[in-house]
Amino acid sequence: MAAKMKIGILSAGGDCPGINAAIRGVGKTALLNYGMEVIGFNNGFSGLIDKDFRNLDEASLSGILTMGGTVLGTSRVKPFKSTDENDLPNIICDNYRSLGLDALVCIGGNGTQRTASMLSDIGLNIVGVPKTIDNDVWGTDTTFGFDTAVNIASEAIDRLHTTANSHRRVMVIEVMGHNAGWLALYSGLASGGDVILIPELEYDLEAVCERLVERSANGKPCSIVVVAEGLQHPHPNKKTAGAYITKKIKKMTDLDTREANLGYILRGGAPSPADRILATRYGTKAATLINEGRFGVMVSMQQGSISQVPLSDVCGKLRLVAPDDKMVLEGRMLGVCFGRKPGEPQAVRPAEG
Repeated sequence: MAAKMKIGILSAGGDCPGINAAIRGVGKTALLNYGMEVIGFNNGFSGLIDKDFRNLDEASLSGILTMGGTVLGTSRVKPFKSTDENDLPNIICDNYRSLGLDALVCIGGNGTQRTASMLSDIGLNIVGVPKTIDNDVWGTDTTFGFDTAVNIASEAIDRLHTTANSHRRVMVIEVMGHNAGWLALYSGLASGGDVILIPELEYDLEAVCERLVERSANGKPCSIVVVAEGLQHPHPNKKTAGAYITKKIKKMTDLDTREANLGYILRGGAPSPADRILATRYGTKAATLINEGRFGVMVSMQQGSISQVPLSDVCGKLRLVAPDDKMVLEGRMLGVCFGRKPGEPQAVRPAEG
């Protein structure tokens, strides 16, 4: 008989709805379908460095499908960027081998997948599982956490829409998204946003203010401006993007303008049914890849099918909104302002690594 495989699971980076569903998907598939032994490392890569782990059996995975956050905890420790005097990558390798691991599943966003790729390069058997509400991991059409965040943001914008209408205000609503504007784009369109400003596309405040003044002059009592937090502006160390845009609109239009920053609320709470399913499918695929001996890859969704891509291809890239993305083009057809006057070309901001 072949020896029972032993695998580890960790979640790293920011918390995100659906991580527990992914942990459950990996663990239950590994335990029930492939007869593997499964351990979970606490607090991301810190757990792997400190040998802080727990055994995961079927009972410990029960009841976590619908839970937000991560039962394993998380951290932003980056072993290959650490200034610690200890050689953290070598410590990880030693611990991986001393624990008798055959593979490690790394659940996380861009930073986690970069670390996973580097661990793969130094000889560990790694499978990545992508998660982030920003939806900006390269190599997959979508990440779990995004759908939940869109739902939360859309509901919040809907609520702010009614108060803006009552007080005849411009509401500037900032949502998460450092380099990618997917969350602002989708929640803005879902909630009838009048202006959507995202990091990928350069904007002209004159064009934005002209649109808002035009709406007011045409008897439309309120306007909704959805802004991604990573939007470039002159005072990033002093003001948030939302606060900057709010101040400029007030000054340039004299319209009653207020800001709302949705912040971390978008990352919390239970995952949506769609994210539970996606995370479960990703987890199941990760366990299957390990059973097949296919390592150095990240699970992905491509054209509706669960597949995988090499971690080396994912590393250092971002999935960003293009100016000709169908959602942008359809938004323009609906009269949404993306920071330019109608008919003006939309300049693209160079992507940051």
